[in-house]
Amino acid sequence: MAVEEQKEPLLEKHYYENCPGCKVEKLKESQKGLPIRELVSIWIVVLCTTLPISSLFPFLYFMIRDFHIAKREEDIGYYAGYIGSSFMFGRALTSVFWGIVADRYGRKPVIIIGIIAVVIFNTLFGLSVNFWMAIAMRFLLGSLNGLLGPIKAYATEIFREEYQALGVTTVSTAWGIGLIIGPAVGGYLAQPAEKFPSIFSKESVFGRFPYFLPCLAISLFALVVSIASCWLPETLHMHHGSSEPDESREDVENASLESSTKYKTQKVEGKAPKKSLIRNWPLMSSIIVYCIFSLHDMAYTEIFSLWAVSPRRYGGLSYTTEDVGTVLAISGAGLLIFQTCLYPYVDRLLGPVVVARISGVLSIPLLSSYPFIAVLTGLGLSTVLNCASVAKIVLSTSIITSLFLLQNKAVDQDQRGAANGIAMTAMSLFKAAGPAGGGAIFSWAQKRQDAAFLPGDQMVFFILNVVEAIGVLMTFKPFLVERRD
Repeated sequence: MAVEEQKEPLLEKHYYENCPGCKVEKLKESQKGLPIRELVSIWIVVLCTTLPISSLFPFLYFMIRDFHIAKREEDIGYYAGYIGSSFMFGRALTSVFWGIVADRYGRKPVIIIGIIAVVIFNTLFGLSVNFWMAIAMRFLLGSLNGLLGPIKAYATEIFREEYQALGVTTVSTAWGIGLIIGPAVGGYLAQPAEKFPSIFSKESVFGRFPYFLPCLAISLFALVVSIASCWLPETLHMHHGSSEPDESREDVENASLESSTKYKTQKVEGKAPKKSLIRNWPLMSSIIVYCIFSLHDMAYTEIFSLWAVSPRRYGGLSYTTEDVGTVLAISGAGLLIFQTCLYPYVDRLLGPVVVARISGVLSIPLLSSYPFIAVLTGLGLSTVLNCASVAKIVLSTSIITSLFLLQNKAVDQDQRGAANGIAMTAMSLFKAAGPAGGGAIFSWAQKRQDAAFLPGDQMVFFILNVVEAIGVLMTFKPFLVERRD
């Protein structure tokens, strides 16, 4: 009984008056019900950083063609891959830096800087006049947009424990929706002088820069979000230089200082000591698996758009940018419904590892069907393609959400920004390889339409399935390990 009396006061929260993280903790204790405002804030921030990543894919084929850098039509995918990769390569070089900045100075400054980078460099990308300018703008955008790692940490810290899974789900849902809405925006708004000649003349800025309008629309959205982000609460605990904790807490500690110190020492000893992030295998294993699936997803995103707009004589669908935008918009609606309404329950029932594993397994036969979808026409093609696209994005986002949860559970708060920075660096390197590799493989596959083994696009989707299968195998023990507190 005496031991229980000693432990009881020490279970009270220890708050510092001027610490922003403590203020958030106090606010969380007083909150009741679903935190709608915080969910919306995270959703729009993640959406803002995701839209420019994917918005170029529907028109990238035509942009490369207009740059006149590809000597043959079959080589367009090769050059498109480099522009798709430059963003991720830039982010890979700076993600750890931004993670460290977020751990030292706060999540909020990194978030605001990243959004401002979207405003500036995404706009300039739309005004690119040649291949090298396009690569440079995408590289700078990736280098200065380091908010995805900190926003994942932020999503874990801003919510009460019972809503943390929903918070991380919001990040991955917004990410997945951004990867859908972005191409939809790019598909509908690119080449406006050709699609809407009564509104945009060929002599206007949108006629001379046919891919500027979708970039401008996203940048204006980012500008609004950057202003709104100034009111985001900071979640990082900053106790250095803060005033002492509340008096009620001090009175409790003074009442039994000796027993308090003793129990506090026992509590620290009972907890696993802080260790190097590189040696934290639950973290590193989840990051490695995350990288494999990220490589697959980025390659798939680029290949899907290239495949859809390429001519039927090369195994494509001969879709326009608007057609691709429609398919991806429908996929986004399906993803939003699933992730908001169903994923939290599936995660609670099966756990993140099992969800990731099952989603990976189901993706393999789905991808194998894509080359056969290309032989369909009319309503049948539209129906089957939309169903396949919805299923694929739902499965992919479920995997990423599950791995987000595993990464954030693997570390304590004071290392979360750096941990997510490491994850972003590794993931960005793999995602940089995705478009470059995907574009090169796509171009190579289009030149072997009459091959005896896996002709044309069958080879592309076979290679995607090999990567997916490797990721599934790595979700099993002893490779992937969950942290157990």
